[in-house]
Amino acid sequence: MTRWLAFLVFSFVAAITPGPSNVILTAAGARAGIWRGLPCLMGVSLGMGLMMFLVAYGLGQFVLDNPDILRVLQWCGAAFLLWLAWRIATASSGGPAVEEGPPVGFLGAAGFQWINPKSWTVTAGAVGAYLQGDAGGAFAQALGFGLLFVVAAVPSGFLWLAFGAGMKRILASERSQRVFSIAMGVLLAASVVTILA
Repeated sequence: MTRWLAFLVFSFVAAITPGPSNVILTAAGARAGIWRGLPCLMGVSLGMGLMMFLVAYGLGQFVLDNPDILRVLQWCGAAFLLWLAWRIATASSGGPAVEEGPPVGFLGAAGFQWINPKSWTVTAGAVGAYLQGDAGGAFAQALGFGLLFVVAAVPSGFLWLAFGAGMKRILASERSQRVFSIAMGVLLAASVVTILA
């Protein structure tokens, strides 16, 4: 029980700290509000939980043992982040743009976890630190990791989504919304350095 509680605390800290997924959630909240940003939140949370499960169950070792596959994932991740950063930075503010929905929906946010460098770092670190040979089968431990990460990621991600929605209320003018969108796009583009470094 102590190990599972420690993993839950780790998951909460990993999920709430800044990273590409949280920038996406902030932008979704600012653009579409909390309610319409929920698919993005659930995509990030469930996508990361699934990744945690699969990596703990063995897929991660295969990817980490094959540098070519890892490099392709990194380049795809960099390209996607740059495209998404451009989309966030150039999104029009106010009026009809709010009706277009979040920049990334459920499937896009869930799939993004596989090319997000922070996701790989978190899952590899978690599996290395918390997977134990004498604590039950790999499937049961992997399932526990995945479920607990979702439990931690939903409220953590919700804070970023709500922060974005709150920023929309604070940024009343079209100019300030435009500056915020550009800042979010620049922050997301800057995270590409962590992938290709």
